[in-house]
Amino acid sequence: MSKDYAPRMHSAEHILNGTMVRVFGCERSFSAHINKKKSKCDYHFARPLTDAEISDIEARVNAVIDGKLDVRAEMMPRSEAERTFNLSRLPEDAGEALRIVLIGDYDACPCIGEHVDNTAEIGAFRVISHTFEDGVLRIRYRLDDPA
Repeated sequence: MSKDYAPRMHSAEHILNGTMVRVFGCERSFSAHINKKKSKCDYHFARPLTDAEISDIEARVNAVIDGKLDVRAEMMPRSEAERTFNLSRLPEDAGEALRIVLIGDYDACPCIGEHVDNTAEIGAFRVISHTFEDGVLRIRYRLDDPA
């Protein structure tokens, strides 16, 4: 892992993705840049979000973080994962057993990255900007230090 790797941000990305899927029925982000200071997620989307929708997303993500959910990983046979998850972004040689990261009962997805042990370690989630261009919604965010 690089020195800029940020498990808090990576866990927040999972929660943001789970929230976007739940609220808007879209796919998880197709591109993400995770950094300690600020991060971004890009979504295929049909329109820009309103400021009220951004505020709602921010509040929902923070409610999950405040829920102090355990974050854990489980191994799952690829055949089972194919029925539950979109595996199109995984390399073909990912193997027959896939690591699934679960954030409480809120979110689950295949992932090889490092995460916090509990959402209480993440800190407050803040959307710092959002843009929409050519069918791509970009959400940039940062985290406050945990209390």
